[in-house]
Amino acid sequence: MPPLNRRSAMLSAGAFGLASLSGCGAGSRALLAADSQPENYPTVEALRFFARELARLTGGRLNVDVYPSEQLGSQSDTLELAQLGGIDFVRINSAPLNVLIPETLVPSLPFLFRSIPHMRAAMDGDPGRRILAALERHGLIGLAFYESGARSIYTVDRPIREPADMAGLKIRVQTSDLFVAMVEAMGGNATPMAYGEVYQGMVQGVIDGAENNFPSYESSRHFEVAPVLSLTRHVMAPEILAMSKRSWDRLSQADREAVRSAAQTSVPFMREIWDRRVVEARKIVTEAGVTIVEDVDRAAFSDLMQPVWSAFADTPDLRRLVEDIRGMQANPEQANPDRANPEQTDA
Repeated sequence: MPPLNRRSAMLSAGAFGLASLSGCGAGSRALLAADSQPENYPTVEALRFFARELARLTGGRLNVDVYPSEQLGSQSDTLELAQLGGIDFVRINSAPLNVLIPETLVPSLPFLFRSIPHMRAAMDGDPGRRILAALERHGLIGLAFYESGARSIYTVDRPIREPADMAGLKIRVQTSDLFVAMVEAMGGNATPMAYGEVYQGMVQGVIDGAENNFPSYESSRHFEVAPVLSLTRHVMAPEILAMSKRSWDRLSQADREAVRSAAQTSVPFMREIWDRRVVEARKIVTEAGVTIVEDVDRAAFSDLMQPVWSAFADTPDLRRLVEDIRGMQANPEQANPDRANPEQTDA
C-alpha cells in the first residue's frame, strides 16, 4: 500500500477505534502502541511491560496492544498518526522530532553526555522534564525516556581512533541535519540512507560504514560486512515514549496518573534489559571476529563539535539546557554494578 494511502487508512482505523472504545467491554479501552523495532527488542519489551502495568493500575480498563516492526508505519508515519489521534502511544527516537521540537535536539548533540549514567541522570532530572514538556505544543504528551545506548562508528575495514582516520569515509547517517553536520565535523562524508539499505550499501561499496549502538549493530547483522567497530560513543540520545494528546485529553485525571506511573515504572525495567542486551550483543559480535577499537581519542572529536553545538543549540533556552545537562553529575546507582556494559564509564 502506498505510504499516503496507508496513512489515510490508519487514520480512519484509528478514528474508528477511538470512537468505539466504549464498546470494548464494561468501561474498558483498547489503545494502540507502535514501535519500529522488532519483537523482543528492549524498547518493545518495555512497551509490553508498560502495557501490563497500565492494565494492572486501571483494573483492566486501559489495555494497550503493542505493534512492533513498523506494523503501523515508519517512525515518521506513527509520529504523525499519534499527533492526529490515529494511534495512542508511540516509541520513537529523537531524530524525527528534531525538526518539530527544538528541545529534542539537545540530547542528540554529539559528545554532550560523558556516559550512559550521565545521560540517565539528566533525563531523569529537570532537563529531561523540560524536554518532555515541550512535546505538548505539538500534539504529544511526553511520558518517559527509554534507552538508545551509545552510538559508535563501524566500518568495512578501517579503525577510527582520531579525526584523521575519518578522512574520505562515506558514513551512513539517518536523515537528520544534525547527524550530517556531526559526521562532517568528525572528518567524514555523511551519507543519509534508509536503514534497510545499509547492509547492501556496505557490500556494494556505496558507503564505507555506519554508526549505531551495540544491539542494533548486532541485530541488523551489519557486523558481517563491517567488522571494525570503533567506540567513538559520539551520541547517547535517548528514545522517547509519548502519547497522543488527543487520546490523553479523553482520559480521566485518574487514568492520566496511571499512564504516567506505568510509563515511569517501565523505565528501570527497560534500562535493566538494555544493559543486558548491550553485553550480549558485544559478546556475539566479538565471537564473530569483530575488531573492537577502544582507544578512541574522544576528546579530539569533542573539540571539533563546537560549531555543531552553536548551529543547533541556537537560542538562549537551548543553550541553557545544554549547560544544565553538562553541569549534572552521573548517579552511580545508574551504572551496571559489574561494569560489564562498555557504555557505563565516564569519558
